[in-house]
Formats: sequence, C-alpha cells, structure tokens
Amino acid sequence: MEWSVNNAFKSYKDMEPKSTMDMVLIPNMDTIDIVLGSSEKGNVVPSAKPRKKTMTSVYLKYFETAPDGKTRRCKFCGQSYSIATATGNLGRHLSNRHPGYDKTGENVTSSAPQPSTTPTVIKKPQQQGRAPQVDYDHLNWLLIKWLILATLPPSTLEEKWLANSFKFLNPSIQLWPGEKYKAVFREVFRSMREDVRASLEQVSSKVSIALDFWTSYEQIFYMSITCQWIDENWSFRKVLLDICQVPYPCSDSEIYNSLVKVLKMYNIENKVLSCTHDNSQNAIHACHALKEDLDGQKMGPFCFIPCAARTLSLIIDDALRTTKPVIAKVREFVQELNASLDISEDFIQLTTAYKEGSWQFPLDASARWSGSYQMLDLVQKQAGKSMDAVVRKNEEMLGNRMLLNTAEKNVVNIVHNYLEPFYKVISEICVNTPPTIGMVIVYMDHISDTITTRQPPDWLKNPAEDMAKKLRSYNNQVCNIFIYMTAILDPRIKCELIPESLNSENYLEEARAHFVRNYYTTPFSSMTSGYSSQDIEDGGAVSFAEEIARKKRRASMSNATDELTQYLSESPAPTKTDVLEWWKVNSTRYPRLSAMARDFLAVQATSVKPDELFCSKGDEIDKQRFCMPHDSTQAILCIKSWTQGGLKLKYKSTEIDYERLMEMAAAAAADISSAGIDKKQK
Repeated sequence: MEWSVNNAFKSYKDMEPKSTMDMVLIPNMDTIDIVLGSSEKGNVVPSAKPRKKTMTSVYLKYFETAPDGKTRRCKFCGQSYSIATATGNLGRHLSNRHPGYDKTGENVTSSAPQPSTTPTVIKKPQQQGRAPQVDYDHLNWLLIKWLILATLPPSTLEEKWLANSFKFLNPSIQLWPGEKYKAVFREVFRSMREDVRASLEQVSSKVSIALDFWTSYEQIFYMSITCQWIDENWSFRKVLLDICQVPYPCSDSEIYNSLVKVLKMYNIENKVLSCTHDNSQNAIHACHALKEDLDGQKMGPFCFIPCAARTLSLIIDDALRTTKPVIAKVREFVQELNASLDISEDFIQLTTAYKEGSWQFPLDASARWSGSYQMLDLVQKQAGKSMDAVVRKNEEMLGNRMLLNTAEKNVVNIVHNYLEPFYKVISEICVNTPPTIGMVIVYMDHISDTITTRQPPDWLKNPAEDMAKKLRSYNNQVCNIFIYMTAILDPRIKCELIPESLNSENYLEEARAHFVRNYYTTPFSSMTSGYSSQDIEDGGAVSFAEEIARKKRRASMSNATDELTQYLSESPAPTKTDVLEWWKVNSTRYPRLSAMARDFLAVQATSVKPDELFCSKGDEIDKQRFCMPHDSTQAILCIKSWTQGGLKLKYKSTEIDYERLMEMAAAAAADISSAGIDKKQK
C-alpha cells in the first residue's frame, strides 16, 4: 500500500472522529519594508501622510477566522479571540507566546520614512514557499514504535516534561491521550496475532513449545509461551505465542488451563511434540496433565523436558555459595573502576606494566554468571599485583575494605579452576543458538563426570554434593526413549556420543519401531525426495549422473528401516557441523528419516535463550518485565517479539510502513532545516 501524508492512516481515522488536524509549520518571515514615493528631475514629491496599516494587513496571516465569523484562532497554539479584538491584543499574544513573529507587525506599523531626492527602492514581497504539511498521527505512530522497541508503557507519554519538550519544539504538536494509545496497542496486538495464527496453520511439521514464568511489581504471575519448529528450508523458526496472566493461586491447574487455552487459540494442540519448562514443580505437574490429556486423545508422542540452562544456573549458584562475600568485594571494586575514569586508567596502566592481561571497560559487573565469573577471573589474574596496587593508590577514596587477604585469594583460585569446565560449556551453549538437545545432553554428561571425578576441599564438599544431586535429577528426567530419538537424529551425536545413562539396549529398537510406525508412509515433497525434472532442465547444482546415483540408492532401500540403519552406520559428523545444513544436504538420501528429524530436532533444550539467563542482557529483560504495568504487558511484549521476528506492525488490515514514515520525517526535517539556512543567508 502506498503511504502519503493524507492517506497513511485512513484506516485509523475511520475508527473515530479525527482529534488532531494538519497544522502548518510557518518559518520565520523576512521583514519587508514597502515605501511609496518617487523622484523626478530634482522635484521632490512629498509622500502621502503615513497611514497605519489595518489589523487585517498586519496580523491576519497569523490567525484564522472561525466558520461562524465570531472568533479568530491562532495558527500556532489554537488560542481564540473575539473577532472585535484590537490589534494590540493580538500583537501582545504573538509577543508573549510566539516571540519573533510580532516583529513583522512592529516594523509595518512604524512611522513613515522622510522624503528623499533619490529614487526609492521598492522591495517586492518574496513569495513564501508552502510550509510542509504535518499529520501528527505520523508522530504518534513513530512514538508507538519507540514505546515498543524501548518496552515502555503508553503512560510514558503522559509525563509532563516529555509533553513540554514536544511543545518547546512546536507548540501545535498534539499527542494522543493515553487511552487512545492503549486502544491502538490492543488493536495492533489482535491484528498481528491473526497473522501469527495464519502462519502456524501453514506449518507441516511438529512444533515444540517452551514456558517461562516471572512475577511483576504488581505481584501478577505471568507465563510466556514460545513455539519453535523447523521449516521446509531447514531453518529454525520461533514465535512468541502469548504472555498470559496466570490467575491466583497460580498452581499447576491454573498453568495447565492457561496453556491449553493458548494452544487451542492457535489450533496447534495436535502439533505439539514437546514442552520445555522452567523446572518448577507447578510447571512439571501442568506438563504432566497436558501429556495425559494428549495421550488420551491419541495425539501422538509428547514429552516434557526440564530447562538445561536453568539447571546449570542452579548448579553454579551452589558452587559460588562459599565465595559470595569475596565476589561482593570484587564487584564493588569493579563498579568503582567503571565509574571513575582516573581509577580505570590506573588499572589499565598497571595491568599493562605487570603484563596481566588486557581489560575492556566497562567491565561486566552484573550478578549473573558472566559477571560473577569475571569477578573470579579478575581476582585470579589481577589480585596479586594490579588490583591491590589500584586499591592502595586510591585508598583515600576506596578505603582498604576491598583488599583481599591470602585466604580469600586462595578460595577464589580454587573455585575459578573448579568452574572452568562450566564456563566452557556455557560459552558453547550461548554461541550455538539454539543448542540441540543431543549436544546439551553430551555437555551435561561432561559436567556430571567433572563433579564426580574431582576431589574438592572440605569447604566445597557440601556444595559439590548439592550440585551432583541437581544433575542426577536432571538426568533422571531426560533419560527416556524420546530424548534418545532426539539425540541420535543429531548427525554429530548418533549412537557413538550418547551418554551411558541414556544408552539403553531397547531404545534403538523402540526408535526404529517409532520411525516405521509414524514415518514409513509419510508423504514428502519433491524438495526432500530428490530433484525434479525442472531442476535438471534448469541446470541445477546436481549433475545428471549424480541424480541417477541417488535414484539407485533410493531404489536399493528395501524398506523404510534401511534409512535409519544406513544413517547410523556412518560416522558422526564433525562437532562444528551445522545440523540443519547437514540435513538439508542429506534429505534426498534420507527423505523419510529427514521428516522425523524435522520434528524432533525442533525440541528445545532450554526454556529461555541461554545468553538471556547467563549474561547481563537478561538484567535488562528482567527489569522490563518487572516494571511493565498489567494493561500493557501482553500487547507490548508480544508486538515487540513479533516485529523482531520479521512480522510487520499491523493495524486492522493495514500494515504500518515505518520505513516510509521515517523517510517522510527525514524529508520534513530537511525542509525545515533548509528554510532556516535560507533565512540566515538572506
């Protein structure tokens, strides 16, 4: 749809009577002196007696007459005056409210010039270019975009000083009232949700969902539901389905009812293959009830999975328990470094002199894993020289409370070394987004071996036992045939890297039976079953000889189980392999098995993005969630997620073309700037 100043928001304006009007931005006008007179052969013809200009010729350009003919309205601020108001009152209005525009009137009403014997130059009025027309609905829609990106409620725009700032730029600016913003957000949410539902109807594979929970400052318990699947082009697709309030008492039954309501609204209850939860007991019970419901309806296999990232976070909290006082000291030191340029420069100079590494400011001082591990890292590498030297040099400002004794440094060194495998695992999980459940199981198995084989000091034994207990609980929940099938379909894992706890003798036969039962007769498109004749005629990347070879291989498969047998008989792919790219390339070799892989590889290992849980990025997300009022939480957070996922912001049946709006805003700003430059030059 083509946007213009007049029709860009026609759909919105049809909803209710227009509450704003197009205003004209009038640039400062040049003073024009007009003098009547002439000179002829030395005879001076005196000019006529100066006559004061009427009100109409002086100020009417700044006022418009009302349709009833009884009042005049200021074009800048809308102030109305009686039609009989004297010129002086209008001049005072311009002087007080719009200084600068009253000067023209003063110059015109000044006394006439003295007679002259030389020709009088008459300046013709310079034709004023038409000032740019501004539809203030455009401004309001740009503000809506800002609220969404900044995750701010509509009440932000009701703040007095913000409104005054807009008035300072242009007194005629009119913002929508708060209730109107809320109504627009609700309608945008409904419109975009329909697009999300329509896109999910086109998904041909199974989907996986993930649950996340938090409580706002209003003590409202929220649940976010995210859906993920793999499309026909072997790309991960993810969309936020809803953020719903879980009613009191927020138990498993309320969670279950809210979840089922959302699944039915999007009509995907028969497509859900798994649900990843946040490890809370209420979420586990709700997922168990959902599994019983789906099993009773014979919807197919369904599994619920604990969040691996949250499990790791809880395990790390156990390990850091004994070092929290030391980490608090170091964090205070880092905050001082970040706040003072002089102290940070001292630190950089000392670390350079002592060759103790390079540090980029500001340092991560968050309370999450990334910040806490950097505190340990800082102590292990710097406490001996640089950190102590900085504290002593700035003792008057910092005091000596941040100095660490030998015992504290020793504790930090031990915990740092103990948690190094966790650091490597978490770094891998955060980089490989989204991590497959198969690779996460391998990582968790490595962590379990690390805790079991290492002999911690006595003061770390109790935390180590708690860490091992949480790992055993996680392993017990994921050791089942469902996770086994998901893991072996990762070409990097197959059967060779399957952890011993998951490698049951019967699992492989059960996986084969599931494959034959559910995917043997599965229809697959030409995209996954080979190249069409059109591809060959168009000179595709695959040669004709290769196409014949592939047909031979497919013909040699006597039954569907041969696909699984052949797949598992080959060596695993390198660990750096892109799993989806591997399946995209090899789907012609395993057309039916690839259909199963599309379903199971979409299973989510974590209920949240790992970097949001372990890195400082999550601090901002938690703050936004906590501070968002109830009347804005669902709409703004969902709209933000949908737009970030590529959906266009939509109001009813109209897409809001923000690129076009920004072009128009830039053009208007350029026009105003150009008008100002022209005036200075003149």
